[in-house]
Amino acid sequence: MKYAVVIERAGENLSAYVPDLPGCIVTGNSVYEVEQLVREAISFHLEGLREEGIEIPEPSCVVQYVELAA
Repeated sequence: MKYAVVIERAGENLSAYVPDLPGCIVTGNSVYEVEQLVREAISFHLEGLREEGIEIPEPSCVVQYVELAA
């Protein structure tokens, strides 16, 4: 599965969240660190859903960039 991840500047560090998995949030000091942590968080989140017998949400978010003329 491939989930969309949003990475944002959060003061002195970065944060990331997964729109399709509410509550799946991480923070880190670099994009690389946040990417590694969010992979682990997604796996942990999905494992918890499975243990609770909750259906795993299918990825549904679409990420696009929009270019604007300067």
